[in-house]
Amino acid sequence: MHDGEGPLCRSRADAVVQARAYQALGADGLLAICEAYFPLGDDALESYFRAIADATDLPVVLYTNPNFQRSDLSLDVIDRLADHPRIVGIKDASTNTGRLLSIIARCCDRLAVHSASAHIPAAVMLIGGVGWMAGPACLVPRDSVRLYDLCRAGRWDEAMALQRRLWRLNELFARHNLAAVIKAGLALRGHAVGDPVPPQEPLAAGPRALLAKALEEFA
Repeated sequence: MHDGEGPLCRSRADAVVQARAYQALGADGLLAICEAYFPLGDDALESYFRAIADATDLPVVLYTNPNFQRSDLSLDVIDRLADHPRIVGIKDASTNTGRLLSIIARCCDRLAVHSASAHIPAAVMLIGGVGWMAGPACLVPRDSVRLYDLCRAGRWDEAMALQRRLWRLNELFARHNLAAVIKAGLALRGHAVGDPVPPQEPLAAGPRALLAKALEEFA
């Protein structure tokens, strides 16, 4: 369980301690990810997420990003975890839309599927996803909410027109360090959030200029 720059869990016990601490602080829910140096099998991964869900009364959303992790959640594990009463959703950043459709087909009545920056949110919502948790929303929140509203209303032509505009930001996230792009974008928007935590580097001048140009299209 990791919030991007907060404490990183080194064990299942750490995750449980953090989950309870966030509930005590007033969190409305938990987004849980498993970071591990060595690959983990299905049973170990399942027990990790079950331990988090058992530790509090909060709803839990699973987060898997196999492009950056050594261990991914298999469809069978996701299916079993979907039976837990407090595991309510999944944010999948696999870039594999077919995998998302498989998750939806198996678990749609128990698990809400969310798009990440690696996916095209409008496409995910078209096949049955319920929303998205992604970088562009940090920089262009109004347009991101507008995309969601258009998809929920089934106004797909308008949604795809907006999606094509928003995708320029996703391309920048894919090409450069995501944290650096978000930090630079927020700075360009007038929010002094500083640079990414080292060893991550700030966005270089060239990409920063491309980002500034892309943001000009949005209010």
